[in-house]
Amino acid sequence: MKRILMIAYHFPPLAGSSGIQRTLRFVQHLPKFGWEPIVLSADPRAYERTSDDLMQEIPEGTIVSRAFALDTARHLSLKGRYFAAMARPDRWISWKFAGIREGMQLIEKFRPDAIWSTYPIATAHVIGAELHRRSGLPWIADFRDPMAQEGYPADPITHQQYINIEKTTVEQANISLFTTPGAARIYRQRYPEFAQKIDVLENGYDEPSFQQAEAALPAERAPLNPGAFTFLHSGIVYPSERDPTQLFQALAKLKENQPETIGKLKIRFRASVHDDLLQQLAKKYDVAAFIETMPSVGYSEALGEMLRADGLLLMQAANCNDQIPAKIYEYLRAGKPILGLTDHFGDTANVLRQAGCTTIADLNSASEILDNLARFQNGDSGQGALRSSVVVSASRFERTKRLAELADKLSCSTT
Repeated sequence: MKRILMIAYHFPPLAGSSGIQRTLRFVQHLPKFGWEPIVLSADPRAYERTSDDLMQEIPEGTIVSRAFALDTARHLSLKGRYFAAMARPDRWISWKFAGIREGMQLIEKFRPDAIWSTYPIATAHVIGAELHRRSGLPWIADFRDPMAQEGYPADPITHQQYINIEKTTVEQANISLFTTPGAARIYRQRYPEFAQKIDVLENGYDEPSFQQAEAALPAERAPLNPGAFTFLHSGIVYPSERDPTQLFQALAKLKENQPETIGKLKIRFRASVHDDLLQQLAKKYDVAAFIETMPSVGYSEALGEMLRADGLLLMQAANCNDQIPAKIYEYLRAGKPILGLTDHFGDTANVLRQAGCTTIADLNSASEILDNLARFQNGDSGQGALRSSVVVSASRFERTKRLAELADKLSCSTT
């Protein structure tokens, strides 16, 4: 069996990030395709929040090295202040030094056939680049989303560092992977001389996790709110990238036009991280009766909640047209009607349409949102059965198969 060294900050016991799922499921499924994963991650002290709920899902016998790392903001600050240089390109730059040292030890001991590193922690690619340079092993750089973007990072020095890191990565990596066609297109245009090395490997859902969540549900699945149609938004509500303001304006109009919907329609925000924003908007538009804010729960429980919801709410702003929320694939697997609040011309809308979901409203249009909410209230979700071929192809198993095929080609071409 071949071996692959996987460099990932997001790995159990880190809590509160869906980014864990990508690496964890690759680690679970790669052995089925002839690849043994060796994980190089960060010491849990670097994580702001931890949870053991996914630790048991790391396959027994998996080699996991957790290199020394600190969070500059929490460990190296004085009264909440620290030198900006100590947090560039990110707050976990301290991981770089032990990561490179332990990475080389893993390479010398286990002789992997390839290296894989994954963003959104830029330091992971910094480590990957150096291990690739020192070892000569083929390197797969998993960008997921674009790094340097207009206005991001806001700090000009950090922004330049992002540009330097992504340029080095695209130039030196044997393959650069992105989770959406739009992101891959951006980088092919940005680095045309390396366009042939840029590919797409989407996120997905984990079928065994859904089966486990389904088995834990009672035979009679109680609705989330008996007597009310409940939309579930599971995950972070970013104030810019998933701005819910127009949604709340639409709810205010719905309340005005159809006051009888009070108590019959609920929107549950699970683990939004920005509950204060949601509650402020609910108060401002006088729609608190429609809104529920709930704390984070374990992964299996979160999937079970999706399976019990009457509808699933997805939000993605036009400034993220080249990105797709990872949970969209879990929504598709859950098989419930989806209300997509997103730009009609973005990658997120394309995924929904390809799967057979037609209830899409512009996140910036309260009137479009209102029209679609009314459709659901009238029992018309505008959706038939989801296209099974699209759903099956989005499983983490199928995504891992694709990663293994790419690694096989690299391994063969360098031997």
